[in-house]
Amino acid sequence: MELNEASISRRNLLRGAAAAAILLPFGATLASCAAPGGGGGGDDKPAGEVTSDNPFGVAANATVDAVIFDGGYGIDYVENAAKIMEGNEGLDGVTVKVSASTKIAQELQPRFVGGNPPDLIDNSGANSIGWNTILDQLEDLTEVLESNNLEGTKIADTLFDGVKAPGTFGDKFAAINYVFTTYALWYSGSLFEENGWEAPKTWDDLETLGAAAKEKGKYLFLWGKEAATYYQTFVIDSAVIQSGDDVRLPLENLEEGCWSHPTLQAILTKFHGMIQAGYVKPGGGGTQFTQAQAQWSLDQEALLYPSGSWIENEMKDTTAENFQMKGVRETPLDGNATTPAGYMRAEAGEPFIVPSNSKNPAGGKELLRTMLSQEAAAAFSKSKLAPTVVKGTVPDDGFGSTALVSQVEMIDAAGAGMFTIKSTNLYGMNSDQLPIWNSFLAGDMSVAEITKQLQALVDKIRNDSSIEKIEIK
Repeated sequence: MELNEASISRRNLLRGAAAAAILLPFGATLASCAAPGGGGGGDDKPAGEVTSDNPFGVAANATVDAVIFDGGYGIDYVENAAKIMEGNEGLDGVTVKVSASTKIAQELQPRFVGGNPPDLIDNSGANSIGWNTILDQLEDLTEVLESNNLEGTKIADTLFDGVKAPGTFGDKFAAINYVFTTYALWYSGSLFEENGWEAPKTWDDLETLGAAAKEKGKYLFLWGKEAATYYQTFVIDSAVIQSGDDVRLPLENLEEGCWSHPTLQAILTKFHGMIQAGYVKPGGGGTQFTQAQAQWSLDQEALLYPSGSWIENEMKDTTAENFQMKGVRETPLDGNATTPAGYMRAEAGEPFIVPSNSKNPAGGKELLRTMLSQEAAAAFSKSKLAPTVVKGTVPDDGFGSTALVSQVEMIDAAGAGMFTIKSTNLYGMNSDQLPIWNSFLAGDMSVAEITKQLQALVDKIRNDSSIEKIEIK
C-alpha cells in the first residue's frame, strides 16, 4: 500500500508505536504565556455572554483556529464538529477554521514562540510537541468536563473510565484525548473459526497457537521495521496485566532495574523461545510496517497482530474479504494474574490541547465541547470504526464492524480496570528502542542483551539532570 505522511495513523507513531514524539530538553522554552486558567487564558481576551449554550463565553463573531493532525483519522471529524458548532444559535456569528498538519511540532512551535498558537491543537503524530515543553502554556481543561454537552448532560458523566489519566501530567489535566483506544491482539474471526482455534488467554496459549500456525505453513506473529516496538507495548502490557503496578510504576518512573522484573523476564524468555522456534516471520526489519500489516490482514500469513484499535481503519483497504477482524485482550503470563478479570490497557488517545495564549481559548474549549456531543461522537465512530471517549454512541452491531464490537466488549469487561503507559512517549524513548526490538524480533539478541539495552536507555534519562522528571502514579 502506498504510504504518505498523512495516511500514517497517529496511534501508530505516538502511543507505543513506530516513531518517537519530539521532546525538546526541559531547559528549552517557548514564549511565556498567560497563566492557565478557566474561560479565556487572560483578561485581555474578547469575551461573550456566558449562557447554557455558551458556557465558556465565546465572543460574538469570533473565529476559532484549530490545527488537527492529519493521520489515520483524518480531519473531517473535526470539520463535522465545526459545522455543528457554527450552527449553535447560542454562539453569535462564530466561525471555525480547521487546518491539517502532519508536522505539529515543526509548524506550531514557531507559533508558540510568536505568541499566536492556535485555539485548539490535536497534538499527535511522530512530530508532536513534547509535553514536557508546553505544559505550563496550556489551559487546564477540567471545566470542559464539568460543562454540559449539547444534549444537556454533564460531559464527565458521559465518558468512559480512564479518560483523564493519559491527559494528566502531575496535577494538571492538560489534554482531552478523544479516541478511545484498546490495545489488543487482533485476528481473523473467520480464519480462527475455520481452523477451530480459540483466541489466546495466556502466553502458554500463544505457544500452542504458534505450533498450530507452523503446521499450517503460517506464523504466529510478524512485524514491520517502523513498528517493532508494538511488541514492546505487548510485552509491557502483558506484564502489567499479570502483576499490576508492581511492574508498571517502576517502568513509568524510570527506576533502576525495572526491566529485570521477574514477570517481564518470564515473558521475554517465552517470546524469545517462540522466535527461536520460528513462530515469528523473519525479515520484518526490512519491511515497511503497513506492508507487514498487509501480510497479516490481506495475505493472512500470520495469526495475530498486536496493535491499538486504530488497526482496522488503517488497513480497511488492505484486508481480506470476510476477514471478520476481532480483538482479544493482551495476554497475561499465566492464569495467576494479580489484577482483576478483564484488566487491560485501554486509554483515550488523540490528545487535544488549548494554549492559554491563543487568541480565542474559549472557542477552543467550545469546539471540544461540541466534539464530545453524542451527535459528533457517533458520527466519528460510524466513519472511523473506533469508539470515542463518549459512551453509548456505538450500536450493538458496531456499524457492521466486528472489530468495533470487540472493542466495546473489551471495554465493558474491563470496567474501571484499565491502565495506560506514558513514559515511552513522555521521554521520547521510542526511536532508540526501535533498533533494539528489530534485532530481538529477528532472533539476533538474547533476553539478557535486550534487558541490558532497554535498561540502559531508562538509566540514561534518569541520570540526565537536564531532563525534568514527572512522577507517574
